[in-house]
Amino acid sequence: MPVLDVPESETLEHIGDSEGHVWQVILYNDDYHLFDQVVAQVQKATGYPYRRAYAITMEAHTTGRAVVWTGDIDECLRVEAVLREIGLRTDIVA
Repeated sequence: MPVLDVPESETLEHIGDSEGHVWQVILYNDDYHLFDQVVAQVQKATGYPYRRAYAITMEAHTTGRAVVWTGDIDECLRVEAVLREIGLRTDIVA
């Protein structure tokens, strides 16, 4: 599966929504997916470059969870939906 390799300087995150809420997509570690599968899915969901997606995946792997995306609720829902395409466990929190 090809992955998106967007330079760090070209990634965009929208912080907050019109009511001032800042939402986060949380990715949880699991024992069901290969590390590289998760990295690729994080890249697909966010457009992050490989190094950033790898760091997020490593954080989830070592600490049990990681923040994948911060922004408005619509973007968080989109990112979460892509992560869940392969059955990753996620939450959205404010």
